[in-house]
Amino acid sequence: QVQVAESGGGLVPTGASLRLSCTVSTHILRNFPMGWFRQAPRKEREFVAAISWSAFTSHYADSVRGRFTISRGDDKMTVYLQMDFLTPEDTGVYYCAAKSIRLEDSPNYYYIGEYDYDYWGQGTQVTVSS
Repeated sequence: QVQVAESGGGLVPTGASLRLSCTVSTHILRNFPMGWFRQAPRKEREFVAAISWSAFTSHYADSVRGRFTISRGDDKMTVYLQMDFLTPEDTGVYYCAAKSIRLEDSPNYYYIGEYDYDYWGQGTQVTVSS
C-alpha cells in the first residue's frame, strides 16, 4: 500500500511564492522517484517537474524553469515544489506522483511522463490572481 499526499496550495497574488509538499507513506521496500504535474481549467494535465530518488538529477518544464525548484527532504519520502514569481498561468490543480522502483535500480533517473508513475495524490489547488 502506497499513499501520496500533497499540501501547500492556496490563493496568492501575481509575483508571490508558494511551497508545495508531497509525502509518500508506505511500508514496502521500494524507492520512489517523484514528480509534479498540474491541470489548469479546461486543459490537459501537464508535466511540471521531476526528481530522481537520489535527488542528484531533476528536470523542469520550460514554462517553470528558473521559477520553480523541486527538492527532496532528508527523509527522502517528502518532496517539495518551491514556486516563485507565480503568474495566473500557473493556476491549476497540482498533483504529486510517485514511481515505484526496485532498491537495486539506478536511483538517478527522473521521469516526465504521466504514465511513468504508479501512485498519485488527490491534488492541491493553486490559484494566482492577476
